[in-house]
Amino acid sequence: MAAQGQPARPQPLEEVARVAHAKREVLLRAYRHLLRREDLEDCYSQATLELLAYARRGGTFADASHLGNTLELRYLSRIRDLRRALAGRSPMQAALATALSLEGPDGHEAAVADPRASPEALVLVRHDLRLLAHSARALSPDQRLVLAHQLANTSCRAFCQQFGWSPEKYRKVAQRGRARLKRLASTDDPHVPFGD
Repeated sequence: MAAQGQPARPQPLEEVARVAHAKREVLLRAYRHLLRREDLEDCYSQATLELLAYARRGGTFADASHLGNTLELRYLSRIRDLRRALAGRSPMQAALATALSLEGPDGHEAAVADPRASPEALVLVRHDLRLLAHSARALSPDQRLVLAHQLANTSCRAFCQQFGWSPEKYRKVAQRGRARLKRLASTDDPHVPFGD
C-alpha cells in the first residue's frame, strides 16, 4: 500500500515497459558507435525481455533510476556478447556482419557484379543454347526423340525396346539428327530446308 500523499508505484511489468520505452532512443544513440543499428535494437530488445522476465518472476527495483541503470547494464552486456561473437567466436555472425545487403537504400535490388563471372562468355553460351534450341525445332520428330534420349543417357537397347526400333534405325536416325543439328546451329540462317 502506498503511504498517504505519495502516488502508488506502477506494477513492475508496467514500470519496465515505461522505462524501456523512455530510454530506448537515448541508449541506441549513446552506443551507436559499437554496432549497426539493427544489432543495437536486437541487443536492446534482449535486455528488455530479460528485465520483463525478471519482473514477471516477482523481481522488483528500488525506483525508476535503478531500473534504468539495470536496463543499461544488461544492454551493454548484450552488446559485448555480440561484439565478442563478431570478433571470431562465431564465424557465421562475422560473415553476416560484413555481408552487403542486396537491397539498395531505396528498397530496390542492387545490381551486384560477380567478379568471377565472365559476362562475355555467359552471353556467348546463352546465345549458343538459344540457337541450339531453335535449331532443334527443325529436326524430324524421330531425330528429336533419339537425341533427347541420348541426352538423358538412355541406352540404345532400352530405347529400341521401348519404341520397337532396330538398333540400326536408332544409329542412323541419331547420326543424321546430330549432323543436321550441327549444320543448323553452325549456319547464320537457322531456316535451312529439311533435307534428310
